[in-house]
Amino acid sequence: MYQEQSLNMSLSQHLAMTMKLQQAIQILQLSAQDLRAEIEKEYLENPALDMEYDDGTEELPDGNFRDEDIAALAEYLGSDSNDNRYAMDDAPKRFEAAAPISITLEEELLEQVNFTFTNEKERAVATFLVGSINDSGYLTVSETAVAAIMEVTVEFVEEILTKIQQFEPVGVGAHDLAECLRLQAKSRGIYDGLVAAVIDKHLDAVAANQIKEIAVAEKVKATDVQLAVDIVRQLDPKPGSAYGANSTVYITPDVLVEKVDGTYRVSLNDNYIPKLRLAAAYKHPENFDGKTKKYITKRLSAAAWLINSIEQRRSTIRKVVEEIVRVQQDFLEKGKAYLHPLTMKDVAEAIGVHESTVSRAVANKYAEMPNGIMPLRKFFTANLAKNGNGEDFIASQAKAVLQDLIKGENPQKPLSDQKLCTLLKERNMDISRRTVMKYREQLGYPSSVKRKRY
Repeated sequence: MYQEQSLNMSLSQHLAMTMKLQQAIQILQLSAQDLRAEIEKEYLENPALDMEYDDGTEELPDGNFRDEDIAALAEYLGSDSNDNRYAMDDAPKRFEAAAPISITLEEELLEQVNFTFTNEKERAVATFLVGSINDSGYLTVSETAVAAIMEVTVEFVEEILTKIQQFEPVGVGAHDLAECLRLQAKSRGIYDGLVAAVIDKHLDAVAANQIKEIAVAEKVKATDVQLAVDIVRQLDPKPGSAYGANSTVYITPDVLVEKVDGTYRVSLNDNYIPKLRLAAAYKHPENFDGKTKKYITKRLSAAAWLINSIEQRRSTIRKVVEEIVRVQQDFLEKGKAYLHPLTMKDVAEAIGVHESTVSRAVANKYAEMPNGIMPLRKFFTANLAKNGNGEDFIASQAKAVLQDLIKGENPQKPLSDQKLCTLLKERNMDISRRTVMKYREQLGYPSSVKRKRY
């Protein structure tokens, strides 16, 4: 009996911690627009929060509550079933779907294929796999079938697929819903305990909201199952659904990079994001009776954690972008052709955080640079070749130079692939003629014979 109580207590403590960390992770991943919506939602759910916009407008009363009013509010909202906002809401919780974007899922994945795979056979198999992923993000063909068609081993296909399943959007390339959610949970570091059990064994029960049945099967409390289910419901069952729309999307940059007095300055574009503070009426819970004090203390703790998570988000994003700006000075000054290779691991080591933190900090976020608006993840590009000095450079850089050369050529004497290869070598980009041809075709330029004008 004692052992069972101990296990249940440990499980509850673990899940409670997971929920707090989950909230912090969610906030870090949110764009500025989504963060505003999340803040307004939390404000409505937690009376211990005051909210103020930059114009000084307050959304709460002036805070001059009577003690009996607060006690009554605690009586109404502070029952045991309302201790945790994730447990008291029966509605499925998940992130709002991303605003549709015009690029198709296939185009997005192929771009990542070109940056990831250097071997021609690997790229061919990866391209075939991407072509077999449906609009929802699921793989529609087996590895065995792909291996037979591409004349490679099943193990080779599985290795390529594993890399594709690490692409954005997270969860893409899965065979079924369980695998899709499992990939997302692992990416967020929450694939453990009851969360893992729900994904692996109880998705049908989740769909039918059979919380008690899951609790009986796992020999845990129903409240613990509810917490785990709420976490799972935050995952996206159709990671590819945001792609392929034809509607125009208006992007609000999350970060501003400006050149001031010869130095690049990084600032967060959060002027329209409301500011949070603890409500004055709740700052002294010791003035109330025991039940009210318990309620207020919990709400204050939740409010303080939220405020701290938002501030941590600001600090982390700023540090990440400042490091990107430090490395990409040439890009900012001269354009895309001078974009340096950069990995999330490089940035993580430079600012002293985990690589996954950098990944979450740049997810779904855009930066307004002096030379245009760019998604932050575009600064992280795989290396595909080496120059004559053994220094890495990226394919996009080579393509940018190629594009400039072809645009500037004499149309009556267009540059051959061999001549382009020579000109690239003069710029310390030692790549083969075959690679030059491939990059040229990817840019949409025909051969020199077909480009010639008379």
